[in-house]
Amino acid sequence: MSSIPKIVVLGAGYGGILTAQKLQKELNYNEADVTLVNRHDYHYFTTHLHMPAAGTDSIDHTRVQISKLIDEFKIDLVKSNVQEIRLYDKKVILEDGTLSYDYLIIALGGEPESFGIPGLAEHALTIRSINSVRLIRQHIEYQFARYKMDENRKDRLNFVVGGAGFSGIEFVAELADRIPGLCKEYDVDPSLVHIYNVEAAPTVLPGFDPELVEYAMEVLRKKGVTFKIGVAIKECTAKGVTLATDEEIKAATVVWTGGIRGNRLVDAAGFETMRGRVKVDEYLRAPGHEHVFIIGDNSLMFNPEGRPYPPTAQIAMQQGVVCAHNVVASIRNQQPKKFVFSNKGTVASLGKGEAIATVGTKKYKGWTAAQLKKLVDMRYLFIIGGIPLVLRKGRFL
Repeated sequence: MSSIPKIVVLGAGYGGILTAQKLQKELNYNEADVTLVNRHDYHYFTTHLHMPAAGTDSIDHTRVQISKLIDEFKIDLVKSNVQEIRLYDKKVILEDGTLSYDYLIIALGGEPESFGIPGLAEHALTIRSINSVRLIRQHIEYQFARYKMDENRKDRLNFVVGGAGFSGIEFVAELADRIPGLCKEYDVDPSLVHIYNVEAAPTVLPGFDPELVEYAMEVLRKKGVTFKIGVAIKECTAKGVTLATDEEIKAATVVWTGGIRGNRLVDAAGFETMRGRVKVDEYLRAPGHEHVFIIGDNSLMFNPEGRPYPPTAQIAMQQGVVCAHNVVASIRNQQPKKFVFSNKGTVASLGKGEAIATVGTKKYKGWTAAQLKKLVDMRYLFIIGGIPLVLRKGRFL
């Protein structure tokens, strides 16, 4: 019977794909069996989804086949849905089989957090996958097409976006850029279209410098976005939303970007969790399970000030590299490496030619920040796929 350790990686998002690539680079042949499980045979760029959702970019620019990113002689790719994680007997139950593991890396990604708002799950669309993005894009176009056949339904041209974090702001920016083209295509008066961005917190883009936040809001206001800041959505219905102030906004389209929680499979596995996230140790291990590592949206780590790190692509990527190193170190009985987050900066897109960015103590806005956004995107493409992927998927203009 083989004594080669079995490593199972669940999820091929930012954290999972970096883990798999680092494992295939560091492990010798026959040193371990590595299996990567993902529900799709492609890896998609979550931070790009707002663009095809609004219809300003192609879905093909947002994904790449996993087979082009890994060495299939070193890593076995299994396309399947995870049904259950059984910690007590070291097994992962898939929809079409079972995997045993000696080392488990959980990088399943997050799920939309509705915060218990009535009707949100039933009536709001979410930007969470390639398929959800297709639905949003088609839904938006359908509203314009239907409006011309039923001009009494003014609500078809009202769009409510719940949440003003990165996803919400970047989506409303792209949507605002798309509206003029849709109006021209469907012969709709642009003055009839309304985009509302609703945020319960007292500011948009929390964590950004107030000067940059004000710049971002002004750019989006000029594009036609109406902000409702410091007011929560109380209820979502088929007719729109009701705010905490009892104001009703009638809209045939509600897109929820207001929060991400961890994965329910992590809750069900028996870990101690906070909204589906596990507080991992400094080596990214789950408490009480030294051979189970949890990264990305499923992990909870705190910065030196005691606040949780936000679940970003940047931190997931860095966790993936350290996680793979620590798995290999464990196999070889070597010392693991502590995870220390290195903030490379933060960029938020505001649509075509506009963005805001913070790099260290420096602040950027407008065209310069937009170019930084492209560099960040191309850097990621280079990390996972080298120059060929940059040339195929990069946005240079």
